[in-house]
Amino acid sequence: MLLLRRGRQLEWVTLGWNVVGVVVLAALAIPASSVALAGFGLDSLIEIGASTVVLWELSGTGEARQRRGLRMIGVAFLLLAAYLLVQSTIALLAGHRAVPSIGGIVWTAVTAAVMFTLAALKARTGRALGNPVLETEGRVTFIDGLLAVAVLLGVLLDLTLGWWWADPVAGLVIVFYAVREAVGIFRTPTSD
Repeated sequence: MLLLRRGRQLEWVTLGWNVVGVVVLAALAIPASSVALAGFGLDSLIEIGASTVVLWELSGTGEARQRRGLRMIGVAFLLLAAYLLVQSTIALLAGHRAVPSIGGIVWTAVTAAVMFTLAALKARTGRALGNPVLETEGRVTFIDGLLAVAVLLGVLLDLTLGWWWADPVAGLVIVFYAVREAVGIFRTPTSD
């Protein structure tokens, strides 16, 4: 029971952080005209969806429920990859130059630290519970942390070196990781 309660608490913290993040990132992205910050806000919406799936799955039991939860998380990975692929490609082709934002730098740095911590705790708790849905959602949270680092590096390289293209290129790296995770989820054998 203690592990199950811990799993739920981790998901509620993730959910709360990302709800606040959507609002903060919208407020930061508009004045900065930042495709990356806006994209990171959309990633927060995907993380909200993934946390909701895990909270739903943790409220019940059974292999069928776990398989559905895993598939929903796999779809979230694919949606994130598709969005980032389109966003990064458009930003590169258009030569989009955002105005670097100190608020964006601070928010993404703090978010990276929070997401990496939550990801590690979810993975450990999911393994201890024998719950592949919580463990897999920990990887979604890890990707959220990677995306925060990518956005942070992109904004910092733009601010310090004028490398406007660093941000969308970092987004393309995240696309690879997200697709790899989704493929792994969908290839996992199920016992029907």
